[in-house]
Amino acid sequence: MITDKIGNRIRELRSHTGLSQEKFAQKIGMDRTYFASVELGKRNISIVNIEKITNGLDVSLSEFFKDI
Repeated sequence: MITDKIGNRIRELRSHTGLSQEKFAQKIGMDRTYFASVELGKRNISIVNIEKITNGLDVSLSEFFKDI
């Protein structure tokens, strides 16, 4: 499912930052429990929130979706 693929991609890229879910969620101004559910593929995340996450990961939207 696409939500699982997006969550896995976020987790993969976040792990390279060395930040926990909590620290990363704080960095981008997102609730940790919401962010955790996105990483688990349990949320139908909006493109606005995907943009917040990709900005926090310092990757472009096209780079983020390249392998999905």
